[in-house]
Amino acid sequence: MSKHKAPRLKELSKKLCRAKSSAVSVLVLLVLGTTGCNQSSNNQVTSEVPPPAQEAAAPTTPSAPKPKIVTTFLPMYWFTRAVTGDAADIEILIPPGTEVHDYQATPENVKAIATANVLVKNGLGLEGFLDSTVKNAQNANLKKVDTSKGIKPLNEISPVVKAVKGRGHHHHHHHAQGNPHVWLDPVLAKQQVTNIRDGLVAADPANKAVYEANASAYIKQLDNLHNEFQQGLQKTPNCTFVTFHDAYPYLARRYNLKQVAVVEIPEDQLAPSDVQKVVNTVRKYNVKALFNEPGTDNKLLASLSKDLNLTLREIDPLETGDKDPQHYFRAMQNNLQALQSACQ
Repeated sequence: MSKHKAPRLKELSKKLCRAKSSAVSVLVLLVLGTTGCNQSSNNQVTSEVPPPAQEAAAPTTPSAPKPKIVTTFLPMYWFTRAVTGDAADIEILIPPGTEVHDYQATPENVKAIATANVLVKNGLGLEGFLDSTVKNAQNANLKKVDTSKGIKPLNEISPVVKAVKGRGHHHHHHHAQGNPHVWLDPVLAKQQVTNIRDGLVAADPANKAVYEANASAYIKQLDNLHNEFQQGLQKTPNCTFVTFHDAYPYLARRYNLKQVAVVEIPEDQLAPSDVQKVVNTVRKYNVKALFNEPGTDNKLLASLSKDLNLTLREIDPLETGDKDPQHYFRAMQNNLQALQSACQ
């Protein structure tokens, strides 16, 4: 390259750099001008609509605490939960599967009642532990719902064949106020659900619509269950059966069955005299069905039923099971199937 061309190239390079710098400056000004217009336009829009931060800072109304309801045992829990849905917190005093008649209250039971808004019980003297427990809880604001209100109680409708005195534990209990097992009759269960609904509406009127709607839906299911029992047992009127727990007089009366005797036997071990009592009772009343309860594994009873040419079937008093309110219908439909099979 010649010595004369080198200075010219350097000069041209400087000119190009100055031109690029000017162009960049113009471009930056154009961008800033455009951004300023956009910001001005955006400011006009957002001035009419509060920004999200302002909306989030708006005061909120705190939700009211759920009422606390204490129920005595499983069927009362089912019926109450069916009425409340998620609108209330519900506890159960007697663990499912625990003998209700002889239950002894615990300190936890007293604490639960002391902090409850509503107590739901079966009534008819079933919960013998309850009066003293409520007294100890000293809850002056506690609302009480007796689900058997308005139900005419039955006394013993069939003879009770007693076990040998002083041996073991048996199911029979003295019912001073009448037989308390009303929940095993779907029609009377409807009355119990209605009593729960009315009691909760009085105690918690803010949730009246929820309680009424839920109760109506559950009562409709009880109506359907009643119809199933009527249709399923109408072809076998006066079907005679023997049980080992005096829990079914309401069910028997409703559907024209005959609970002809309740045989008291120890739950731990049968003596030969107990076996003979069952044999004599079955022959005396020309029994078609012999019912034991779920979870009772008594091989001697099973052998006895074979000797009598009767199938030992299960019938559920619904004092155990899971806490889903729909379990009531599953267990009752199983009872219906057992009765239908036995009475054919």
